[in-house]
Amino acid sequence: MTDDPLVEQDDASTPLSPEEQEGLIPSYITLRSELNEAEQANIVDGEEWAFNRTRDVLSEKFLNDLHKRMFGRVWKWAGHYRRTGKNIGVDAYRIPMELRNLLDDVRFWIEHSTYEPDEIAARFHHRLVWIHLTVSP
Repeated sequence: MTDDPLVEQDDASTPLSPEEQEGLIPSYITLRSELNEAEQANIVDGEEWAFNRTRDVLSEKFLNDLHKRMFGRVWKWAGHYRRTGKNIGVDAYRIPMELRNLLDDVRFWIEHSTYEPDEIAARFHHRLVWIHLTVSP
């Protein structure tokens, strides 16, 4: 047993609610641990796909394809932008524009050495999370 409340909140034996199961492809998944395991296996496949090819990480197509490869065997919505509001992220109708702005900004930062590479990566990730492209549960 751990004293970390965050670990206890994500109890692996917690059943998924009907809302959390919406869009789920494998019908056998009913517990958080089963979902985590299925997602992790799919993510590994997505990583292998991404790292075994020439890629333009700053392309919308690559990002959508990567998401589809990382979650497409688990979620029906993998690789698609969300269409509804969530408690985080920009309004759904702004996703394409905000993503394009982000990719343009990152290209500029790289071309002009605006930040160190690690900071560019951190800023890129932060803005992707802020935009919140997908409907992940």
